[in-house]
Amino acid sequence: MSGHRPLPGLTTRAALASVATALFLLALKGYATWATGSMAMLGSLADTGLDLVASLVTLYAVRHAAQPADAEHRFGHGKAEALAALFQVMLISASAIAILTGAVGRLASGATTSAAGEGIAVSVAAIGATLLLTAYQRRVIARTGSMAIGADRLHYQSDLMLNLAVIAALVLDQYAGLSGADPLFGIAIALWLAYGAWRSATAAIDELMDKEWPEDKRRRVATIVNAQPTLKGMHDLRTRRSGTHDFIQFHVWVDPAMTVAAAHRAVEAAEAALAAEFPGVEVLIHVDPEGQIDTADSALEALRETPE
Repeated sequence: MSGHRPLPGLTTRAALASVATALFLLALKGYATWATGSMAMLGSLADTGLDLVASLVTLYAVRHAAQPADAEHRFGHGKAEALAALFQVMLISASAIAILTGAVGRLASGATTSAAGEGIAVSVAAIGATLLLTAYQRRVIARTGSMAIGADRLHYQSDLMLNLAVIAALVLDQYAGLSGADPLFGIAIALWLAYGAWRSATAAIDELMDKEWPEDKRRRVATIVNAQPTLKGMHDLRTRRSGTHDFIQFHVWVDPAMTVAAAHRAVEAAEAALAAEFPGVEVLIHVDPEGQIDTADSALEALRETPE
């Protein structure tokens, strides 16, 4: 997969679409929860309320992350997206705990639901709106790689599961006579949300800790650089991601007799080749005379050889 272009307008529009969808769903589910008394619907309503808060945070984060680098943030503001994703994780976790607690209490009390038809109709409408939003978010993520939009999309993917679970719970509870179905689905929803929170937290922490790119992607960098005829190899490759921005830095070996101007042209050729494969990437290359290694990590010398 190739790199992503930083397209702040796309991420902002996706965040605005998310806020609008959350407001619409909140109104629908608020009515359905009042009409049905369903624990599964209440869980879905709580999740949508948190979706709205998270979407507002995402909107702020993507707008802030899109700001250009300044004197105090020379690498830009991209990590605002990872911070927003962690905030969303806290909201999802709180929602999961609240739903789990309520569902267990409902299971113990044996309370039942009502007005299944209205609840099912609302859930179907919510599924339609959510499918439209997640399809749009998927296109935006494919073009930008935005972590904040990705975490936001996770909310709405879970919302699809929530709505399907609500329909199943209402059908089983009122039409099949299985009174424990609604709280059991509520428990399943809470566990699903907790799993989603764990996945989002892992990705956000990896970005905040400047985790390296996946090995196959790093090897593609090495392949491109080692294919440059005027370069003698590379070492000390470092990669990271910040919001929608990618960063690559490494050392290259050149012929010690090469002029500064010739070395500059060779580096520019390598940068152009990397930009073609990873659009929007920021590349920093340090030139060394052939054989010189400025790092103690000799294991990185393996990158001198073109990977298979």
